[in-house]
Order: sequence, then C-alpha cells, then structure tokens
Amino acid sequence: MSRSRKHKLSGEEALAQAFAAVDHSPLLERIGVQLDDDYLRLALTHRSFANEHGHLPNNERLEFLGDAVLGLSVATKLFELYPSRPESDLSPMRAAIVSRYGLADIAREIDLGPHILLGKGEEATGGRKKDSILADTTEALFGAIYRQHGFTAARDVVLRLFDDKLQHATVSGKHKDWKTELQERLAELKAPLAEYRATSVGPDHDKTFTSDVFVGEESRGRGVGPSKKLAEQEAARNAVRFLRDHPEAVAGTAKEH
Repeated sequence: MSRSRKHKLSGEEALAQAFAAVDHSPLLERIGVQLDDDYLRLALTHRSFANEHGHLPNNERLEFLGDAVLGLSVATKLFELYPSRPESDLSPMRAAIVSRYGLADIAREIDLGPHILLGKGEEATGGRKKDSILADTTEALFGAIYRQHGFTAARDVVLRLFDDKLQHATVSGKHKDWKTELQERLAELKAPLAEYRATSVGPDHDKTFTSDVFVGEESRGRGVGPSKKLAEQEAARNAVRFLRDHPEAVAGTAKEH
C-alpha cells in the first residue's frame, strides 16, 4: 500500500518531499538572512522540476524581480565606488558583474547547487553545475528576499555577496579574454610565455577540468571549469590578479635569445 501511495504523490507532495530532503539552513547562513519555507522553496524550484510534477509554480517570476534588485544594487554601488568613471565604463562594469558568469561564481561560493530542485533530465545532465541554472536561481533568491524583507535587506545581501567583484570591477570583467590579457602583461614584464597544463576528472558527459598556468617553473594561477577552455580562462584571470600585486615575481625573467 505504501509503495503504491509513493507512486501517487501529488505535485505539491513531491515538492514538499524534495524540499525537506535537504537541510537548507547552511545556505541561509551563507546568505545571511532567513526566509520562510514558502519563499525559499519557490526560489529553489527550477522549471524542470515544476514541469515534471504537474506544472507547479517555478522560480522564474522571482528571478525576474531578483534581476531588477541586483541590477539597481550593483549600479548604485558602482556609481558610489567610482565617482570619476563615465557611464561608458560603468555600464560594462555592471554587465560583467551581473552576468551569468558573475552570478554563477556567487552561487558556487554559497554552495547553492545541492539545494536546487531539478527535474530528472536536468539532474542527469549535471544541471547543478550549469552556469545558467546557478545564475537564475541566485537571482530568484534575491527576489525572494526582496518579497519577504524588502529592498534594503535584499540590497544588503547582494552587496555583501558581490563585494569582491565590486571592489575589483573592470570594464571588461569576466567577458575579457584573460589569456590574451595575461600574454600582454607578461610581455610588458619581459617574462616567459604562459604555459597551461590541464587535468580532468569525471565521466565523459560530466567532466571537471583543472588548469594551472605556469610562468617559468611556477604556477601563477589555477582555474576549474566544465571545459578546458573555461578552466584556462579562469587560471589566466587568477594569474593576472596575482601579477597586479606581485609583478616582481616574474619581471625580467624571460630567457635572452
């Protein structure tokens, strides 16, 4: 009897069961604000789960609100942090910070993936690691915080989570070709050419790549991503950041020909 009942769960019951199967308190601690279960559950419900269970409400409406909260919060902070920058600089800086990549970075920092309610298809294809799903769910969380606690609370969460990105904003941001940027920087410093060494783990359909970028004998940056290309870009970005603070580590070390 209990088995047949299990197969006849309504959509709402399946949602409640899936939501209760994960302890969400660590996520709320990392966000730094409490959310009622109704708001949190909706924010975490991806359309793939909703559609598989009788077309339940999903998080896309909250995502719409969260996108607006995020955009205004970041724009205002950039306006304050960089008073001498023209609009032509501020707009791409904002775009880079609130991009899919920027949001996915934050999602990984707060370990959002395990909390998302996904349908079987997305679950099977690594949906918890997809930048698009991580980014959209992060925006939905901001929308939920706004709905329950108001704009000020939501803005404060955004600014705290994005503080490092705001403090180190660049005009090109994540969309920059960091490998080219690194190459140019190394040339300026008369340093050896960058060499990338990548490894991967996991099955063919769900590999995770780790890339180290070496300048001479030393690794100056490491990146992790779902493809070799993305891992190398992340490694190059971290190397560029390292060289901003420690140019002397590689300056003038290129071999004379």
